[in-house]
Amino acid sequence: MTTLELQTRSRLFDYGPELEPEIVVLQAAIEASPTLSSDYAPRWLAVTLLEGDADLAARIASAPGGLVVLDTVEQIAARVAATCGEDVDTLIADRRYAFISGLVGQAVTRPADGGVTRSDKLDQVATHPWLGVPIFLILMWVVFQMTANVSSYYVDWIDGVIAGPVSNWALALLGTLGLSGTWAESLLVDGVIAGAGGMLVFVPVLLFLYFFLAVLEDSGYMARAAFVMDRFMQRLGLQGKSFIPLLVGFGCSVPGIYATRTLEDRRDRILTGMLVPFMSCAARLPVYILIGTAFFGASSGNLVFAMYLIGIAAAVMTGFLLRNTVLKSNEPQFFVMELPPYRRPSMKTVLRQVRMRTGAFVQAVWTVLMAASIIVWVLLNVPYHNGQPPELEDSLFGGVSRTVAPAFKPAGFGTWESSGALVTGLLAKEVVVSTLGQIYATAADNSDDATGSTAFVDDAKDIVVGFGTATLDTVKATISLIPGVNLMGADAEEEDTALETALRDHFTPLTAVAFSIFVLLYTPCMAAIAAFRHEFGSRWMWANIGYMLVVAWLAATLTYQVGSLLGLG
Repeated sequence: MTTLELQTRSRLFDYGPELEPEIVVLQAAIEASPTLSSDYAPRWLAVTLLEGDADLAARIASAPGGLVVLDTVEQIAARVAATCGEDVDTLIADRRYAFISGLVGQAVTRPADGGVTRSDKLDQVATHPWLGVPIFLILMWVVFQMTANVSSYYVDWIDGVIAGPVSNWALALLGTLGLSGTWAESLLVDGVIAGAGGMLVFVPVLLFLYFFLAVLEDSGYMARAAFVMDRFMQRLGLQGKSFIPLLVGFGCSVPGIYATRTLEDRRDRILTGMLVPFMSCAARLPVYILIGTAFFGASSGNLVFAMYLIGIAAAVMTGFLLRNTVLKSNEPQFFVMELPPYRRPSMKTVLRQVRMRTGAFVQAVWTVLMAASIIVWVLLNVPYHNGQPPELEDSLFGGVSRTVAPAFKPAGFGTWESSGALVTGLLAKEVVVSTLGQIYATAADNSDDATGSTAFVDDAKDIVVGFGTATLDTVKATISLIPGVNLMGADAEEEDTALETALRDHFTPLTAVAFSIFVLLYTPCMAAIAAFRHEFGSRWMWANIGYMLVVAWLAATLTYQVGSLLGLG
C-alpha cells in the first residue's frame, strides 16, 4: 500500500471533535519536515505517535524536525488529558471500538433475548469475582484426588511387574550368560531396573493427571482460570498475562521460564521468572505420590493438593517481597484475552495431548533418568575394596551425602540417604525417587541374598491377570468416587510397594511431609537453571538458586519443628 493510499484511508475515520483538531495540528508539524512527510503518511504518523508507539518515536527523534514533532505530541497529550480527563490513546481506542460497534450493529442481527448463550450463563458463576477462585481450587482438588486414588492400582501393578517378572527375567538372562553375582547384575538390577525402571511406576499417575487437565483445557475452562487469576496477578504487581507462564510452569518450569518472553516489561519478566519454579512441576509429582501413598494411603491426594497450594503460597509471598524491594512495581498492564465458548472435549484431542506429554516423560526416563541412575549406581559402588563394593554409607555417594546431611537435621531428614537423593534431584526432580529406589533396593539386596524365580509362562500369566485386576479395581474405584457409592468394600487395601515399605522404616509422617515441602521449594532442575540463566543472566540465576534453597530449608524446618512441638512427629 502506497503512502497516498494510507493517508487517504486514514482520512476516512473521524476521531471526534476532541481529537481531530489536535491531529490536524500535529499533522501540520509533520508536514513541515520534508523527510518525515516523504517517509510517512502524515496523518497516520500523527495518530500513531499520539497512541504512544515508543519504537516509532525513537526513530522520529533522529530524523530532521523529529524533536519538534515529539514536543508537539507531548503538548497535545497534556492538553487532551486536562480537557477530557483521559489519555489520548484511550480516546483513540474508544473511538475505534465505537466505530466497530456501529458497523456490527448495522451488519449483525441479534436474537431477541440479547444473545445470552449457555457459555455466558456458566461464566456468570465460573468467572465470578468471589466464586471464581474457590471453584478453580475445588476443581484442582478433585483432579488431584482422582489422579492419586484412581491411578494407584495401575501403580501397584507396574511395580509388581518390574520388581517381579522383569527383575526375574533379567537375573535369569544374566545367569544364562554366566554373569550372575557380578557387577553387571548389580548394574542392571540395582541401577537400571531399580532406578530408571522404577520411575515407570508413575506413568499411570501422569496419564490420569494429563487426561483430567486436558479435559479441562479442551472444555474451555482453563481460559476462565487465567481470567479469574488476572485480578490476583494485579495484586502481586504483575499483569494478568503473567499467569500464562505460571500455568505452564505446573507442567514444566523450562517452558514456563521461556514463556515470560511474552511480557513486554523486563521487570515483569524477571519477577514472573522468579515465581515460575515455585509452581510444582510434573517432575515433582512422583515424589508426592510416593510419600502420600506410603504414609497417607487413600488420603494421598490431599498431600498432593497441599503441595500445590504451598507452592502457590510461596510464589505469592515471593511476589510481594520482590515487588516491594528489588523489583518495585510499575503501573500494571491489563490482560486482554478471548474466552472460547464451553464445549464438549474432543477425545481425539485429549488423548493426543496425553500421549505427547506422557511420551515426553517416558523418553526422559530412558535418557536423562537412565544416565542419572547409572551415575548414582557407580557412586554407590566405589571405591572397591578387595574386589568388593563398599557398604553404601562408605561409598563415594555416601561420603558426599554424609557431608551435606547435617544441614537437613533441623528439618528432620538429616540422613545420608535422603540428603543424597536431594543432591541428585538437582539433575531432575524425578531422580529423587529413582535414587531412593536404588539406595533401598541395594540395601535390601545386601541384607537378603535370596531371589525367587518362576517360569516365564507363569510370569506372563501373572502380568496379564494383574493388569485385568488393576483395570477392574480402577473402574470400581472411579465409580466409588460418587458420594454414597462404595464398590471397593470396607476392607479393601492396596498392596504396598517395596519402596513405600522402606520409606516407612526411615521416615515418620512428619519428616516425610517436611521432605516433600523441601522437594517442592528447592532449586529447580539443571535444565530450568540453564533456561533461567539464558533468559535473565547469571546474576539473577544465582539469586534464584540461593533464594529457593533458603525458602525450602526454612519451610521444611518450620514444618518439622512446629509439628514436633505439637506432638505430630
